Amino acid sequence: MTDKNQETWKELKEEVLEALNFSEDVTDELVLDVIDRVLKTSRYQKTMSLERRCALRQELFHSIRKLDVLEHLLEDETITEIMINGEQGIFLERGGKIERYSGGEVSKERLEELVVKITGMSNRMINEASPLADARLEDGSRIHVAVPPVALDGPIITIRKFPKNPITLMDLLEKGSMNREIADFLEQVVRAKYNIFVSGSTGSGKTTLLNVLSDFIPKTERIITIEDTAELQIRNVPNLVRMEARISGVEGCREISIRDLLRASLRMRPDRIIVGEVRGAETVDMIQAFCTGHQGSISTAHGNSTKDMLYRLETMVLMGMDIPALAVRRQLASGIDLMIHLGRLRDKRRVLLEISEIDGCEDGEIKINPLYQFEELGEDPSGKVAGTWKKVGELHHKTKLYMAGISHDQGLLDL
Repeated sequence: MTDKNQETWKELKEEVLEALNFSEDVTDELVLDVIDRVLKTSRYQKTMSLERRCALRQELFHSIRKLDVLEHLLEDETITEIMINGEQGIFLERGGKIERYSGGEVSKERLEELVVKITGMSNRMINEASPLADARLEDGSRIHVAVPPVALDGPIITIRKFPKNPITLMDLLEKGSMNREIADFLEQVVRAKYNIFVSGSTGSGKTTLLNVLSDFIPKTERIITIEDTAELQIRNVPNLVRMEARISGVEGCREISIRDLLRASLRMRPDRIIVGEVRGAETVDMIQAFCTGHQGSISTAHGNSTKDMLYRLETMVLMGMDIPALAVRRQLASGIDLMIHLGRLRDKRRVLLEISEIDGCEDGEIKINPLYQFEELGEDPSGKVAGTWKKVGELHHKTKLYMAGISHDQGLLDL
């Protein structure tokens, strides 16, 4: 939007706001009527095309009643990520590829208004003293906001959108994220209450996989989910408890961390605990939950590989507890049964790269038993990566499978 258009838009918006009486009930229809009247009587009316007038009508309505420039981007289901880099422009992710938004830049003033609206809707506080905030939109989209002084070019807004209809196992199979053999294996180990840890880079599909794995949990169990910002879309679980952490400073309230919620959840009679993501000292409590009878629990974290993820988990546990490294490794080896690592290929496709069994601790090191690995076979003329999943090892610890009534004799297990 050019400087001239910015001034026009600002002037028209001020006229609309002056004509509205917010002390009374203001409906969407009333706002649109006032916008139409202002546009019709505006000094710009004669030089404004019908197309421009319609566009301004929608922009003004979205600015007053919705989320301004974000609104039509949020409505576009092909967009998975929205990145506003202050006054430097807007970038979008479609199909795993990033592109620059052709609709132009947004003024710093509009971005500041948008930040206030977003954080206000989510009961979050953001200012120079607290310039970072995480929030969640009504449709479940995750949003992160950064403002000056940490954001040098104006407010930075990053939104991770989630599909209106949660992705299912069939969707992952159709997209080539895994094959049927791996899907059947995952269903068996989830039903059998193996403790599972999912690792991967940003945008590799960790939350999506958690949602899919939750579909395998028996409906008779009590599930507690704990997240920094609620993203999970767990369905078909009647006895579901959802908890979300809270930052400090909102209306004078104290912080409620993931670690606080983990400790509280142990008193809520959970069958399983699902932690959306661990980043620090709360890893101690997550591993304690894994080791103290809450079998079938699942969590995720950012990691480059299964081995790197174990090193990182060890570091995060030591952030919350001063104990010998060997004791940490033994706890990790005792608490985690399976590690699943996800990633993105060159063609931006999200795939399951590896499933490994944690096979105890020996000579001070955690033993990793790889079960499945993705192997690249090249790429086709369109650039799509071809590959297959190879079974590279046998599951050593099958007791949970047998206790769950899953056995080879029933035709449900072939390991």
